[in-house]
Amino acid sequence: MKGDRLVGGLWCHEVLARLSEYVDGELASAERNRVDAHLRGCDVCERFGGDFAHIVGEIRAALMTPPPLDGNLEKRLRETILEAE
Repeated sequence: MKGDRLVGGLWCHEVLARLSEYVDGELASAERNRVDAHLRGCDVCERFGGDFAHIVGEIRAALMTPPPLDGNLEKRLRETILEAE
């Protein structure tokens, strides 16, 4: 990890390795406290977290956006709907 820092007794890469268990609440209390201490004091992880959240938001938005309809298909759907009315 670029800019790996030792904060709160953990290196950034060690926090990253524990991130899934941290989020899932699966870390022992002492280990969670070490991760908390690191996250409170590490500006590298703060920036990484912000960048990561932004990327996840973009991926979610892209996954929720349906692909555009083919022009022919859209025309046929409109015609079918109008005929059914």
